[in-house]
Amino acid sequence: MEIVASAFACRAGSVSFLSREGRASLNFPNETRSFDPVKGRVLFWGYDRAIEISFFLEIEALRKLRPATDETEAGVLEQFDAARRRIHELATNVWRRGPRDRYAFTLTAADV
Repeated sequence: MEIVASAFACRAGSVSFLSREGRASLNFPNETRSFDPVKGRVLFWGYDRAIEISFFLEIEALRKLRPATDETEAGVLEQFDAARRRIHELATNVWRRGPRDRYAFTLTAADV
């Protein structure tokens, strides 16, 4: 049995979160994200092997991570980038708890 010393493994330009067995289960190689001001959330993507998983981070959740967040697109995306590693950890936790037949998850303030 392989012992994993860390909850994540870094690769060039991406972060992979490991399963209990030490295998990559969800990774975030795509740094693209977009802000939807109407719905008040940031969209970003993770991948389970070849399957794309969409994540929506609500502004209230981002404010819990980064209280100085303003609601302009530039402000929201800047704060998202500053908290990216923690956001990916939260997304991985929500994804692990969710059903395997879902391909979109919303991260709320309750998840932070």
